[in-house]
Amino acid sequence: MADLTTSYMGLKLRNPIIAASSGLTNSIEDIKEFEENGVGAIVLKSIFEEEIRRELAKDLGKMNMDNFLYPETMDYYDNYAEDDSLTKYLRLIREAKKAVSIPIVASINCVSAEKWPYYAETLQEAGADALELNVFVMPSDFEKSSEENEKVYFDIVKEVKKHVKIPISLKISYYSSNLGSFIQKLSNTGISSIVMFNRFYSPDIDINNLEILSTNVTSSASELPISLRWIGIMHNRVGCDLAASTGIHDGTAIIKQLLAGANAVEIASAFYKNGKGILKDMLKDITVWMDQKGYKTLNDFRGKMSQDKAKNPAAYERMQFMKYFAGKGL
Repeated sequence: MADLTTSYMGLKLRNPIIAASSGLTNSIEDIKEFEENGVGAIVLKSIFEEEIRRELAKDLGKMNMDNFLYPETMDYYDNYAEDDSLTKYLRLIREAKKAVSIPIVASINCVSAEKWPYYAETLQEAGADALELNVFVMPSDFEKSSEENEKVYFDIVKEVKKHVKIPISLKISYYSSNLGSFIQKLSNTGISSIVMFNRFYSPDIDINNLEILSTNVTSSASELPISLRWIGIMHNRVGCDLAASTGIHDGTAIIKQLLAGANAVEIASAFYKNGKGILKDMLKDITVWMDQKGYKTLNDFRGKMSQDKAKNPAAYERMQFMKYFAGKGL
């Protein structure tokens, strides 16, 4: 019988499937259902840096917005966010730890290292097994260089590490001018994992009402190659674990990410679309495939198809346009 247990961020998981931070990981009822259906760990719905700074400002006086990266986002929290969101989040961690036996990972969605990082210590004290920092920095400010944008990530890690001892994972985007080197440098900052990749809401335009809308909020299976490529390239080239995210909708996709070198996978959209019960199908798919191939543990094949082991490593890097469209095309 295939053994699906794995180590991720120093935590022992019964399998490599992690319920990613989403609205589905924001209640004890949902968390229990995830455990019952077999998930390996859970990342709680993110608390936002803006929420932390908003509540802290009540005690410290009016917040200085001049140094805040995206001050316009505070308008939302001033008008719509609930009071005591920090207290509620700490309560969720404590109750989750009592309700289930699988690892619980707290999550902070952040855009700067200003004034809030010491709050991370309270998440550790509440019982979180690890902390995921979901860094949302869109390099769209023409006044900032790529070095300045990337420095934000290192500053956040540096400041948070001053306050917590639990494992830290960093969820990043693929918007970087030198992504491979960037990931490698981040992996050597003392963090325990890098999650590739987070999702920015995609814009759309309502041509009738002339409004900007959000589209493709959930991922599709067609997005799998983005993280698959970079998991495969970075395997054995980093100083921490790697987790894959985005485009993972079935057991086959999980197997591919493990073959590329992932230690774990984070999934959200598939649960929104198909329910938590799909976990059992995913686990069955992995087990059946491993039995067919004669693999006893995940380590027997993890990274087997990464770039450094692939017969055609250039396939991870070369654009395939000419192969498929030159000459006779498809």
